[in-house]
Amino acid sequence: MKRIAFIYLLITFLSFGMGLNAQSHKPEKRVSVNLEHGAHRLGKRTDKYMQTWRNYGLGQFIHWGVYAIPGGHWDGKYYPGAAEWIRSWKGMPKDAYDNLYKQFNPKKFDAKSWAEQAADMGARYVIITTKHHDGFCLWPSEYTDYTVEKSPYKKDIIGQLVEAYDAEGIDVYLYFSIIDWNHPGYRSSLKSEEDREGYEAFKKFTRNQLVELLTRYPSTKGLWFDGTWDPAWKEQAEFADALGEELREMVPGLIIGSRFRPDENGNRHFDTNGDLIGDYEQGWERKMPNTIEDTNGNDWDCVMTIPENQWGYHSDWRGHVKTSNELIEMLVKAVSLDGNFVLNFGPDGQGNIRPEETELAAEIGDWMAINSEAVYGCGHLAWEKEDWGYYTVNRKTGKTYMVVFNTPVSGALRVKTPKKNRLEKAYLLEKPETELNIEKIHRDEYFIYHKPDASVNKPFVIVIETSGAGTDDGNYQKAKT
Repeated sequence: MKRIAFIYLLITFLSFGMGLNAQSHKPEKRVSVNLEHGAHRLGKRTDKYMQTWRNYGLGQFIHWGVYAIPGGHWDGKYYPGAAEWIRSWKGMPKDAYDNLYKQFNPKKFDAKSWAEQAADMGARYVIITTKHHDGFCLWPSEYTDYTVEKSPYKKDIIGQLVEAYDAEGIDVYLYFSIIDWNHPGYRSSLKSEEDREGYEAFKKFTRNQLVELLTRYPSTKGLWFDGTWDPAWKEQAEFADALGEELREMVPGLIIGSRFRPDENGNRHFDTNGDLIGDYEQGWERKMPNTIEDTNGNDWDCVMTIPENQWGYHSDWRGHVKTSNELIEMLVKAVSLDGNFVLNFGPDGQGNIRPEETELAAEIGDWMAINSEAVYGCGHLAWEKEDWGYYTVNRKTGKTYMVVFNTPVSGALRVKTPKKNRLEKAYLLEKPETELNIEKIHRDEYFIYHKPDASVNKPFVIVIETSGAGTDDGNYQKAKT
């Protein structure tokens, strides 16, 4: 009995350790235990809905709510954190924040223009905040008065956005925060029976709102959850598992990532056995894998801010602000590693997309208008990585692309093909009639020569064609040792 008890304590300790690192990636598999609420599937989903998700390439994130009104400032003071968290700041009076909805009247909001801008940028899906941690709902929920319907604006914002993005052919995913600072039953942890009773009411409220969203907006393709790291929620494995199944039954093919539900040991993203919980990994927030091995064979996406850490509108962007070339490189890197890239926008309190975001969206869109063939429907090519940039390959056609970000001074772009594959042809995607010179430098190794004009300051794409079963002509025999 003592030995059994020790093993149980060891498993519990390991599980707790994994749970603490909630945003980490696949833990080393140390134990294998039977789980009722762990991963329900091993390996990737292969249905048509997930295939569509996998081929998006580029998405847009919209963070918007009453936090856009203070815009990272209150009473003349600058808030250094992410703008949507300002209510948690000691310099922000809670009562003052909770009454900001009475000023929420975004007269410049135009859902159609937002959707058109996203389409011009090349986004294939959008994630929209229905409510953030403050609990303010951008739809007229019947389960709370803390909604846009009670603001001076009154109209259903989520409904307008769903309609506008659907019209542009951009799939809609709804962001939903489990944390809700406005609900009286919400607790971050459950320390007493009173806490547990209140939290049961909160769980019912949460379920009702999620069912309400999918009922009101049945074209929704997926749910993107946030705020699930609380100890209180990490105790809700059975409830969250059942809720997830209920939501999936409402919408065929509904996509839910790894943030939503814990297993019975409180682990999110990956269960106690190290297996992915959900349809894709959501641990890559403002960071990216460096190799295909880092993804552990899972579907994944990266959600990225333009400044270092501002999601909602902050009027004062400080520190590094990413350029369009940086963002395009992140996009291509994600695709080259079988992921999607989602770029965040934080409109202001009047409903304007800020000028910096508009400019970047236009620059990305200009590049995508020429080069999106190397992004949409593409994924990882298992060739040796080169310093000039990234390979991508179309999953259906096998067409291979080189997306070049760093051109050598010589203009010689090295390519190493798999054994017995000969590099036959290379040309610019933008100018397919312009065939590039190829020099064989060693068995399976080549230089493709292209030195763009000095005025070209954007990455470019080369299409390459190979033939299998290349022959050894004897000129590149390795020296015998």
